[in-house]
Amino acid sequence: MHIRPFADRDLPSLINLTIETFRPFFEGYVHPLLGDEVFRHQHGQWEQDYRDELPSLHDPAAGRHVAVAQIEAGIAGYVAWQPGDRPASGQIAMLAVSSSQRHHGVGRSLCLHAIHEMKADHIDFVGIGTGDDAFHTAARGLYESLGFTKIPIAGYLRRI
Repeated sequence: MHIRPFADRDLPSLINLTIETFRPFFEGYVHPLLGDEVFRHQHGQWEQDYRDELPSLHDPAAGRHVAVAQIEAGIAGYVAWQPGDRPASGQIAMLAVSSSQRHHGVGRSLCLHAIHEMKADHIDFVGIGTGDDAFHTAARGLYESLGFTKIPIAGYLRRI
């Protein structure tokens, strides 16, 4: 595996990888949790949301970067990071790993790469977010093994 900078030609593959990665979460967890009406309102266009968001993840002039894990067979995953809201802070904004490459150290390598790059840019504090559901169990384990501290936050939603 080789971690390399994002290239424009990667965008279609990263969009497909992101949709493949998060489909089980949205369709298998969020949709049943929220029900049809609220799901349609909140996440009914989740695939298009990723198609719209991913092109903006890499903008070096704004401090936003993407790195890609390349293997012989193609792209194994990617990580995106950006400046945080506070001075000397950064955020890992997105991490996605192909289902066939999970549990092979790809996500760990990508996170460590992003952290290394942020440290080189004088970032002292790095944040990353994920869900507290079963789908995100492996992600939580990875982040905690990298020294991140879980901060309990509760979000609520209701139709009025």
